[in-house]
Amino acid sequence: MSGFTLGQVGMRYNGTEVLRQVTLALEGPRFVALVGPNGAGKSTLLGILAGLRRGYAGFCAYGGVEVRAWNRRAFAREVSFVPQSVRIEFPFTAEQVVMMGRTPHCDGLFESPEDFDAVQQAMATTDTLAFRGRDFRSLSGGERQRVILASALAQRPRTLLLDEPATFLDLSHQIAIYKLLAELAQQGLLVIAATHDLNLAASFAGRIVALRAGQVAADTASLDVAAIREIFGVEVELLRGPGGKPWIWYGE
Repeated sequence: MSGFTLGQVGMRYNGTEVLRQVTLALEGPRFVALVGPNGAGKSTLLGILAGLRRGYAGFCAYGGVEVRAWNRRAFAREVSFVPQSVRIEFPFTAEQVVMMGRTPHCDGLFESPEDFDAVQQAMATTDTLAFRGRDFRSLSGGERQRVILASALAQRPRTLLLDEPATFLDLSHQIAIYKLLAELAQQGLLVIAATHDLNLAASFAGRIVALRAGQVAADTASLDVAAIREIFGVEVELLRGPGGKPWIWYGE
C-alpha cells in the first residue's frame, strides 16, 4: 500500500509561517481532495509531498521512508506530480512531452515498446491522441493541461499529485478529469488533488482535507455547512443531487 505519513510538518518562507503542525496519514487507494482558501498552504503541502520543497520542519515519509531520503529516480517511479501550469519553450510535440514522463524508467538512449505502450495508453485516457503531433506551444491551456496529465500517467506511478487539475479546462473536460481521477483511485492509485472547486471535490473525492491558515481545519468524507462557513467565510446551503451526491449552493 502506497502512502504518506506527515508529522508536525511546518514551513516558512522568508520568516512567514505558511504551514504549521500538519499531521496526516494519506494512504491509497483513494482520491483525496485538498481544499482551502488562497494562501491556506495547499500548494506548499503538495510541493512537500512531491519532494520539491525540502526546508520543512517535522517529517514527511512516503512508503515509510522520509521523502528527503528517497533516491530521486526511484521516487519518480512511485510519485508523479502535475503542476498547475507548465511552460515549454522548445518545439516538442504533445507526444514527445508525454514521452518525457517515461524518463524515470529509461535505461538507455532509445524508447522501449513498453514506453510507447505507456504513452499511447496515457494519451488515450486523457483524450489527447487527436493532437499528438502538434507543437505543445500551439495548444490551448486546456489541451496543455491534459497533455501534462498524460505525461504524469505515462510514468505509471502508484501516487498521483495534482495542483488544480481543472485549471483552463472547459466544463466537459473538468468533469471528465475528475471522473478519471476517481477511477484511477478505484484502480489502486493514491490520488491527491488541490482544488478550489468544492462541488467537484464533493462529487468525486472520497476524502476531503481542508486547510486554513496553514493548518488542517477539517479531514472528512464530506464538508458540512458549518465547516465551509468557518473555513471559507461564505454562506452556503448543502443540497443533494441525483444519487444523493452533495451539491453546495453559495449564498451572499
